Amino acid sequence: MEWQFSADTVPSSFVTEAQARSVLGKPPATGAWRDGDPVGSRRFLDVGPLRFEAGGSLGAVRLAFETWGELSPSGHNAVLVLHALTGDSHLVGAAGDGHVTAGWWGGIVGPGLAIDTDRWFVVAPNMLGGCQGSTGPASLAPDGSEWGTRFPYLTIRDQVAAQRAFSDRLGIDRWAAVIGGSMGGMHALEWAIGAPERVARLAILAAPPVTTADQIALNSVQIEAIRSDPLFRSGDYYDADDGDGPTRGLALARRMALLNYRSPAELNLRFDRGWQSEISPLGAGGRFAVESYLDFHGNKFTRRFDANSYVTLVQAMDSHDVGRGRGGVPAALSRVTARTVVVGIDSDRLFPVEGQRRIAEHLRHNIDGADPVVLESGYGHDGFLIETAAIGAQLGRLLD
Repeated sequence: MEWQFSADTVPSSFVTEAQARSVLGKPPATGAWRDGDPVGSRRFLDVGPLRFEAGGSLGAVRLAFETWGELSPSGHNAVLVLHALTGDSHLVGAAGDGHVTAGWWGGIVGPGLAIDTDRWFVVAPNMLGGCQGSTGPASLAPDGSEWGTRFPYLTIRDQVAAQRAFSDRLGIDRWAAVIGGSMGGMHALEWAIGAPERVARLAILAAPPVTTADQIALNSVQIEAIRSDPLFRSGDYYDADDGDGPTRGLALARRMALLNYRSPAELNLRFDRGWQSEISPLGAGGRFAVESYLDFHGNKFTRRFDANSYVTLVQAMDSHDVGRGRGGVPAALSRVTARTVVVGIDSDRLFPVEGQRRIAEHLRHNIDGADPVVLESGYGHDGFLIETAAIGAQLGRLLD
């Protein structure tokens, strides 16, 4: 298939001078939001102590979140939107104090959009273990030092348990819809399986029923890239005398991940064999345009994320298996009572459509029967973030 890319969503093959300047200079040891930083649009909710599947616990857990729209008097219009691995609670809004980047789904959520905030009360929490205001490895432990690698091992189910406690504190007994893409889709599935009475509608976007061996292998090399950075210091880098953190390792992990988030068709079309240097591509001293692209995004990422948090969240993704302890995937999915839409992307090489087919065929209330909606997109896995018209249309069907 020949992909058609929009000029509005595909930037130049080359990193501009302005883009390059935005990541020049030494990055911080961690890109985590820390207490004392500008709050921005964040709000915070303490959800109490939690115990986790692997035996660890936290005596106090806080989730950062943002909201849009107004909760109706009946409380029946609340929509929970769950972010992907490197997302956060800043679903909509400009970059600025407290928010390094603009909202990641501004084309989907807002007045008159697919998730219409004139109708729905939208809530987006930063997941447990994250680094943008929720309790995570960069948070202070009771001894006054950052948790670092002492932070408990989390599973997807642990993170959803924190979200359920969060919902209880908000006073929301039943969500009108739970919507998630990628890692957020894993959380959404767990919501609908573990607490079906609390989910009226469900949207699973580009997420699998289990994390496969292939996906775990891809995750493992990203984790090793971080841990191999000499400045990782066994996870104790927050107060390094020289201020250096494992930013090279974190940037490398991000570069590896981007190769799975985008499709070969897009990279080949955007960059071809473009050479970003006046030196001959047969000589030394320059670099290919695609290398410049990966460098830029890797370096940019270190300014908004934390290395320990990345490891914690990737390991949580590895735990994902809706059938674990429930008699297998079909039995687990049969518990879902929510009206559901399942969306896959045909060029997704991170979580291929096969996974969405497996989910859809075992749901009783999928609005498309035993099949997922398969979007044709050249953007790969990131299509659920980029293809706002197509994704919005599917969410509109669900929320109609």
